Amino acid sequence: MFPDSAGGHWGGSSAPSNNPNNHPQLQGRMAQDMTEKELLKMELDQLKKEVKNERQMVSKTGKEIKEYIESMAGEDPLLKGVPEDKNPFKEKGGCTIS
Repeated sequence: MFPDSAGGHWGGSSAPSNNPNNHPQLQGRMAQDMTEKELLKMELDQLKKEVKNERQMVSKTGKEIKEYIESMAGEDPLLKGVPEDKNPFKEKGGCTIS
């Protein structure tokens, strides 16, 4: 259910990616420079990939995501802050103008 290292997908479907970089034969070409046939092939290829994605009901995945977020809240630096001694962005010293 949670993102994996292979695909990083949460499940469900996403909009088709018309990114020519995903297609070696179309790499480096802009969509406006492609023929209608090339654009349709790219969309078809994307849809073939997406149809293989496992689908799950939102009522189930929403609950799992909520539980995951709540379980990780204690470790979230945006919620609890970063200790001063471990803050990599803390200024090391002041600036003096003479």
